[in-house]
Amino acid sequence: MMRNFHWKKRNVSYIITIFLALYLFFRRKTYEHEETLLLEKIKPVDVWEYVADFSNMKDLNPTIISFNIIDESGNYDHWKYSVEYSEHLSHWPYLENHAIGHYDIKGNHQNDVYFINSAHITCLFGNYFCLNSKSSFKISNSRNGSMCQELIEYQCPAILNQFCFKEVDFQRKAIMKNLKLHFYKK
Repeated sequence: MMRNFHWKKRNVSYIITIFLALYLFFRRKTYEHEETLLLEKIKPVDVWEYVADFSNMKDLNPTIISFNIIDESGNYDHWKYSVEYSEHLSHWPYLENHAIGHYDIKGNHQNDVYFINSAHITCLFGNYFCLNSKSSFKISNSRNGSMCQELIEYQCPAILNQFCFKEVDFQRKAIMKNLKLHFYKK
């Protein structure tokens, strides 16, 4: 009888541990990340036009493998598009993820302020594990050129928050670095 009790107690503790681990893995928290860049002697409209064109994203973001524009509407001052894209993870390059991004591009030429807002659904392991993120990329006139500010809100399982932070930090820093290289290589 006592032996049976210890066996049940051990199994219950295993089950609780497994459920706790699954909860920590699948519980999603939202985190924020911000990057800024000053591009001296570069007009904000030039930066906006370059960053808003997703075909340039393969040059800016080294993790993007391929993309396909699936919808597009609007005009020069306000247009929207949706894109399907695949990318590999910078810290685990063997794992590919697939995403759909919805972009909302707006320009205020009188005030020299431009916005590239986007919402993304990124899925790993097929469509079984999907996470949401939002980006607000603002390009504004600075005394010396263009101020680029990006604020990212992203979901990540709480237990993987350091891995997700490294991934987001790598991509955002690479985009800003490559944006700077693009405008100063001339």
